[in-house]
Amino acid sequence: MAAPRANKIAAPAPEALQGKTAYQRLLDEIASGALLPGTRLREVELANRLGISRTPVRDAIRQLEADGLVVHVPRVGATIRTLDYAEVMELYEMRAVLEGTAARLAARAASDVEIAELEALNEELRAAERDGLRSYALNKQFHRTLLDAARNRYLTRSVNSLEKTLLILGRSTLSESDRVREAVAEHAEVLDALRARDAAKAEEVMRRHIEAAHRARLRQLRTVVLPHG
Repeated sequence: MAAPRANKIAAPAPEALQGKTAYQRLLDEIASGALLPGTRLREVELANRLGISRTPVRDAIRQLEADGLVVHVPRVGATIRTLDYAEVMELYEMRAVLEGTAARLAARAASDVEIAELEALNEELRAAERDGLRSYALNKQFHRTLLDAARNRYLTRSVNSLEKTLLILGRSTLSESDRVREAVAEHAEVLDALRARDAAKAEEVMRRHIEAAHRARLRQLRTVVLPHG
């Protein structure tokens, strides 16, 4: 009797993989400031630049629209969304609430191993003070590790959604070495509260950290005219 055939998992279609790649590359370009708010996304131009067909590019643009990063402008087409001043203020207010909550939950739930990892990441960030790209990556990993330590899936989804919208603002405030030094000191305060298992203090200092990042962002945007909506 022939052995039963194992069920094969169908490999993703090449265009599906290309669509995912196109989406991530466009996200990266938005985050780096290569694609600025107001930039029109032309399918043919993007497909040629990325070396793929138009279909995955179209899928990537639709996903960016679902994320709230792209809007359709009449007689123009798909365009990177522009945030007005009020939206920037609201985003950072929500970020302070969400990340403050993450720090409070992490003070109760984080393992010693996770706290040690956060300490190591902060030390690496200190050493990467003059490397803007590495500072950005390490800071992002620090906040992601703390969020994971909070053990709340719904909070994670909310933070992920907010972070995607913040990508529209372009390059990180950590591109300035002064801000890196400040962030390291602020992270250290959060770590002190985590080690002490002081949930209220962890939330307080994380909120202050996000408020400092907010002020740095507004300084960075002074050279950009933000529409007041």
